[in-house]
Amino acid sequence: MKYMLKVFSATLVSLILSFSIANASSGVFKLSHDLGFGKDTNLDAITKGRLFQVVIMTQNRLVRKNLDGVTSPELATEWSANADATEWTFKLRKGIYFHDGSAFDAPDVKYSLERVKDPDIGSPAKKSMSSVTDIEIVDAHTVKMKLNTSFADFPLLLTDYRLRMIPEGSGDTIGQTGIGTGPFMVDKFDPEGTTVLKANPEYWEGAPGVAEVHVIAIPDGEARVQALLTGQIDMNRYVPFSQKRIFDNNPKFNVSVVPTGNWRGMVMRTDTAPFDNPKVRKAVRLAVDRQELVDLVMGGAATVSCDTPVAPSDQYRLKMDCPQNISKAKNLLREAGYPNGISMTIHVSTKEPTWPTIAEVMQQQLAKANIKADIKMTPSKSYWKETWMKKAVAMTRWNERPADSILHEAYHSGAKWNESFYKSSSFDKNLADARGQLDFNKRKAAYQNAQKTLWEETGTLIPYHVSKLVITSSRVKDLDDVEVFSIQWHKLKVD
Repeated sequence: MKYMLKVFSATLVSLILSFSIANASSGVFKLSHDLGFGKDTNLDAITKGRLFQVVIMTQNRLVRKNLDGVTSPELATEWSANADATEWTFKLRKGIYFHDGSAFDAPDVKYSLERVKDPDIGSPAKKSMSSVTDIEIVDAHTVKMKLNTSFADFPLLLTDYRLRMIPEGSGDTIGQTGIGTGPFMVDKFDPEGTTVLKANPEYWEGAPGVAEVHVIAIPDGEARVQALLTGQIDMNRYVPFSQKRIFDNNPKFNVSVVPTGNWRGMVMRTDTAPFDNPKVRKAVRLAVDRQELVDLVMGGAATVSCDTPVAPSDQYRLKMDCPQNISKAKNLLREAGYPNGISMTIHVSTKEPTWPTIAEVMQQQLAKANIKADIKMTPSKSYWKETWMKKAVAMTRWNERPADSILHEAYHSGAKWNESFYKSSSFDKNLADARGQLDFNKRKAAYQNAQKTLWEETGTLIPYHVSKLVITSSRVKDLDDVEVFSIQWHKLKVD
């Protein structure tokens, strides 16, 4: 019933907002997306096919990281826990409205988060919410979340960029409507063409600076760079550093380098020979010169990673050294039964512009350890559906997540997106122990122990965490120089 009332009020609200927009915002900001999930691309933040370039502008979270990376209020204004951190109470912001004109309140929170846990939906974010056993509505603007373990960092988990608030009962339509409480509203959704967003003049943090945002599907990385050069788009956050010189000292563009916890890497399926042998996987990792990859692929603008997915700025990051060691790599291959080395095929595409270059550099490095690597280009449009998690060796990329979230989502035995098919009951138990540990130092030790295990056993090779080369048209103003999920989009302006 509540959702039916929301839909009924949408037309009137749209008319009011259309009148207000003309007086509050101006200009059009254009960006692109890579059509990563083809026809399955949608506006439901918790699905595999979510179009996050739209979702982050239309839907809010309860908790976010501010410009300094600190956990901060968004739709929740404050939170507190009981003595053993098994129950968390969140106070909600009052006077907030969805794009359809209905009020945001506690039932919306309960509905939004319980959808993540729904096994029928099969959300990739389900594993990160697995500790929540019940969401209780205390009153219209208060919710209590009960957990199956002590979890001192639970609010940090809610900063996950997919945990967005949507209207109660809107699950069947949210993939097309994208309705939220964010600074922009979906006017037209066209995943294979141009999606048009309109400014929300009643946005609770202030009316947006631009009247429209156009999100254009451009699957190929090089085509996105050309689109920026020709003015088809105003921002590209995926420009290879090898092309930075094109934009440097050019008055038509703004150039920014933003450190992030995002990473690029290569996945070896641990259920497929020869990578079902941990010694082979370790040999491959030891044969790689990570600093050389940073220098040649990123122009030095990245942070070396010893196969940990945890961001360099994360409080739980384990600092390790992992220099190239060819002799040890050869010894491990001999011990694994491959005295003459191994052959493999690395599947890449231009969906991520740096993947082919990464593969080419690694090809030369691996050869020194008698690891023959062929490189096979695959179609960008179908990469996530037909190559990733399908081929024995393929390239991967992930956006930054809190340590607990990424360790569960990419490596836990039961995780849907466990891309290397890595399974370890002891690793899973270590993560469970970390969540339940109230002492910070002990909790940190547990998360760091998990990262040590990944260095020894995992099938995902993570050479570095990227600094993003962000290029915008010079007409773009007031774009926060931070990772994309912390940007205050309502402040953005265009000349």
